[in-house]
Amino acid sequence: MLSLFKQIEVKLDRKLRRKLNPSLKLKLILNRNLNLNLKPFLKASAGILLLSTCTKKDVILVGHFATMTGSEASFGTSTDEAIKMARDEVNAAGGIHGKKIEIITLDDQGRPELAAAMVKRLIEQDKVVAILGEVASTRTLAAAPIAQKSKIPLVTPSSTNPKVTQIGDYIFRTCFIDPFQGTVMANFTLNNLKLKKVAIFRDIKSDYSVGLADFFKARLLELGGTVVEDLSYQSGDVDFNGQLTKIKSAQPEAVFIPGYYTEVGLIALQARQAGIKAALLGGDGWESTKLYEIGKDAVEGGYFSNHYSGDSTDPIVVSFVKKYKEKYGRVPDGMAATGYDGAKILFQAIANAASPTPELIRDQLAMIKDYNGVTGKISMNEKRDAVKGAVVVQVTGKSTKFVQNVNP
Repeated sequence: MLSLFKQIEVKLDRKLRRKLNPSLKLKLILNRNLNLNLKPFLKASAGILLLSTCTKKDVILVGHFATMTGSEASFGTSTDEAIKMARDEVNAAGGIHGKKIEIITLDDQGRPELAAAMVKRLIEQDKVVAILGEVASTRTLAAAPIAQKSKIPLVTPSSTNPKVTQIGDYIFRTCFIDPFQGTVMANFTLNNLKLKKVAIFRDIKSDYSVGLADFFKARLLELGGTVVEDLSYQSGDVDFNGQLTKIKSAQPEAVFIPGYYTEVGLIALQARQAGIKAALLGGDGWESTKLYEIGKDAVEGGYFSNHYSGDSTDPIVVSFVKKYKEKYGRVPDGMAATGYDGAKILFQAIANAASPTPELIRDQLAMIKDYNGVTGKISMNEKRDAVKGAVVVQVTGKSTKFVQNVNP
């Protein structure tokens, strides 16, 4: 007679045997030696295994790669929370094509090489039909070629560098791009603040920062402004006093710092300590409550371009902010807003596709037009970039204050 363990293995197919928990195998071996009655337990366990296998056929798998840990973790956390809120709303309404959406989130730790590895895993192991991510352009640029080669649509909700969507026809973005963002801030500097002498301080290791600095500079010079200094630092630096001494000597009226909040907060602190009184300006990389925690009063009054303003009276924004606050206990930042819009647009494309296959989802993403999102009305152009507006906000403590809307 076969042992109890052997009998169970005969009844389960090979796939389920691979899934069999080691602790369950141990209990089966103990049962053979101790003559215990574990039949009810075994039936229940086999049922769970069968259920876990079957339910995978009833879901649509979507991947999300993000910086969930590390110095820029607020980007990933906000985006992931909003994506999952969008998923919950879709699933509560019955799902798509009779199936529930399941989000698989992987942490790239803010490292481009790990972002590429996570996308490879999502495609090859998890078998997702589409991917959301990343926030940072450098990490999206590292990962997107893998999605393109595998013909899996990738939608970045917040990567603004133009090169991202140039990778191929399966790569999309639902946010504005840096040529537009740079133009917005250059126009605001000269036309609204009436400041002409500007220093630029860019992160030389960041595709986002370098690109945004270039576009800002080009527009500023076109409008008759002057760049009195154009200096650089590297992500992870903590001492900026050498560059700030040169900037102070140039006597700028404004300093444009197109970096991420982690370094921007420190730069602002050291700039004020060095006696620089110029206005501080930046891009959407400033968007985080961590900016004020790091920079404190030094960032107070600074201006930056963003994807939305939480104090908007637009009904779509009001509803989003209310739901997010109820779910997570705080006002959503710009990355939450872009994450939510990116997810909702992807889910709409999946719903519009005849079936949830990567190729059909890609085709529907390309057809997105006049989507009314939290961050404004969004249409996809022929380059798979979103045509949409931006806002300029001002730092006021841990929050921001709406200053103006800018449409394309």
